[in-house]
Amino acid sequence: MRTRLTEEFGIEYPIFGFTPAPEVAAAITRAGGMGVLGAVRYNDAADLADALDWMDENVDGKPYGVDVVMPVKLGASGDVPDLQSMIPKVNQEWVDETLERLGVPDLPESAEEMTGVLGWLHEVARSHVDVALEHPIKLIANALGSPPEDVIERVHKHGVKVAALAGKRVHAERHVGKGVDIVIAQGFEAGGHTGEIASMVLVPEIVDAVGSQVPVLAAGGIGSGRQIAAALSLGADGVWMGSFWLTTKEAEAMAPGNATQKALLAATSSDTVRSRIYSGKHARLLKTKWTEAWDEEGAPEPLPMPLQNLLVAKAHQRIAASQNPDVVAMPVGQIVGRMNETRPVADVMADLVREFEETAARIGDING
Repeated sequence: MRTRLTEEFGIEYPIFGFTPAPEVAAAITRAGGMGVLGAVRYNDAADLADALDWMDENVDGKPYGVDVVMPVKLGASGDVPDLQSMIPKVNQEWVDETLERLGVPDLPESAEEMTGVLGWLHEVARSHVDVALEHPIKLIANALGSPPEDVIERVHKHGVKVAALAGKRVHAERHVGKGVDIVIAQGFEAGGHTGEIASMVLVPEIVDAVGSQVPVLAAGGIGSGRQIAAALSLGADGVWMGSFWLTTKEAEAMAPGNATQKALLAATSSDTVRSRIYSGKHARLLKTKWTEAWDEEGAPEPLPMPLQNLLVAKAHQRIAASQNPDVVAMPVGQIVGRMNETRPVADVMADLVREFEETAARIGDING
C-alpha cells in the first residue's frame, strides 16, 4: 500500500484518520497512518494547544495533522453575545419544546452550559492555525472550501502541507489553483458536511481533473480494506476516514460510557440523514428522534452557519447528558452499518491492511 503520500509523509499506510479525539488521532499515527485532529470543537485556543502538546508526547515522533474549518467571516471578533442576539426567539422556543416532548431533561444546576462551537468562525479558525503551527504538525486540512490564500502561504512557509475537501470537480480545481497540496474527494456517503455526488463517481472525476498535479484522497463510505483497494483502483493516492473511528476503544475517552457509541453500534447503513440542523450547512447525521423532529410540520428552517450550531448547542449538551441513544445528535456516514463493535485503533488498522492485501492478491489472481 505504497503511494506518493506514504513517501511524502513517511507513513506506512496512506490512511488519513480524521477525529475529534486526540487519543484516536495519536493511535492512528502510531499504527502507521496519519492521525488528523479536528480543531473545530476547541473554542479556546489554549485548549487546542493542550491537546496538541499531548499529541506531541504520544505519537512516538511520527507525523500527524490538524483539521480546521474556515467557512465564515462574521464580524470582527466573533463575539458570542452578538451572535446569540441573531437567533430568533421562536427557534429557541421550538427547540426547548421539542426537547421536553422527547423527554430530554434539563442540565443539572452544577453543569456549565456550552456556548456552542465557535470554531466555525473565521477568526477562531485562524487562532487554531496559529496554535497548530507552533507544533510539529505535517498537515493542515480545511473542511469547508480552500483556506484563505494568505493562510496557505503561511502554512507553506512552515513546511506544512495543506489539504482541502471537495464535493465537486470544480471545488478540486479551485483548491489546486489556490495552492492546496492535497485534495480530499468526499462523496455523498460521508459523515458531516458532504455534497451530493457519490464516491464511485466523484473520486475518478477529481483524479482525472487534478490528480496529475496533486495527490487525491478518497473519502466517504470507507471502512474496510476492500474499500481502500477500490479507492486506490479509482486513482486515489490514499483514503480519508472519519466516521469509522467513532466506535474505537480510544474514542470512549471523549465521553466514557456515553450513549452515542451505543447508538452507532446499533445503526445500519440506512440510519443516517443529510440535514442542515447540526451546523446550518448540509451534513450527514445519525437518524434519531431528534433529527426526525426537525422534519415534522411546524419545525423551523435551520439557521445559517454558525447560528444553527449556537441554537442547538445546549440541546446537544442536554441530549448527551440524557444518555438516551434514541435522541443522540451525531454526524456519521453511511459506513455506520459496519461500525458494529468496539475495538482498539491498532486492531482496526491491522484489519484494514490485512483485507487490503487480500483484496490486492485476489485482483492479481483475476488478472493472472
